[in-house]
Amino acid sequence: MARPIKETPVLKGNDARRFSEAAERAFNEPISPEVRERMRANYKKIKAIVK
Repeated sequence: MARPIKETPVLKGNDARRFSEAAERAFNEPISPEVRERMRANYKKIKAIVK
C-alpha cells in the first residue's frame, strides 16, 4: 500500500525571500550557448524517441 504524500510546507520569512530572489536571478540569467545547444540536442533525442 502506498504511503500518502505529505503537504508541501509554505515558505515564510527569510526562506521565502531567499527563494524569491534565487528564482528571479535564475529567470533573468542568460543561457550560455553551450547549455542552449545541449538542451536542443536533448530535445531532438526525445522527439525522435516519441515518434
